[in-house]
Amino acid sequence: MTVDELPENESGICIVRSHGMAPQKIKEISDKGFEVVDLTCLDVKKVQQKAVQLAQEGFLVLILGKPEHPEVVAINANARIYSDNVYVIPDLDTLKNIEEKIKSHKRAGVVIQTTQKLEFLEEVVDYLIPLSNELKVFNTICKSTSMRQQEARELAKNSDLMIVVGSKQSANTTHLAEILSGITKTIHIETQTDLTGYQDLIEKAQNIGVTAGASTPENIIKSVIESIEKI
Repeated sequence: MTVDELPENESGICIVRSHGMAPQKIKEISDKGFEVVDLTCLDVKKVQQKAVQLAQEGFLVLILGKPEHPEVVAINANARIYSDNVYVIPDLDTLKNIEEKIKSHKRAGVVIQTTQKLEFLEEVVDYLIPLSNELKVFNTICKSTSMRQQEARELAKNSDLMIVVGSKQSANTTHLAEILSGITKTIHIETQTDLTGYQDLIEKAQNIGVTAGASTPENIIKSVIESIEKI
């Protein structure tokens, strides 16, 4: 069962999901008598540790990612234990808004949400180089995410239609769709039932590539491929 608020008088096991959680929240859960099982992804743990390291070393910490994403919320919470100079950067415009703070601090450190695009990291680093006397960058994008994105790029180059399968709430899936849309015609669906709105597009395509987000179940991917074959 997923809960947003803890009961006052309960006991049992509380599982921290793969995105991680703020240390203060984990302590609160433990203090209320729950057994905490921390299943935070090891790659996410690494981002938290790097953000903490930068904060402890006195860098202005820049976390690249979506502010409302639970992974980013947890990274931010961990770093802010050690410094107030921590900023979540979802886009370049946000970075530009704190340009004077970056210049005055002179030392900037960067980590990135594990499911973000490499292009975003490169864009930010290029922008920061003239602003900082000292710049420390940790590429904390998950290796499997990077590999999936690269493989999908190669597939898209030889396809006149790419179909990305997975939740539209999933960061790595939506980023896949964004990347591929710059290479070829791309549609993002959640299940095979969504294909009905694209039947004409599918019928006209000569080469169709299918990729999916890391969390997309195998049976859904298989159902999508079977539905495409029928069309």
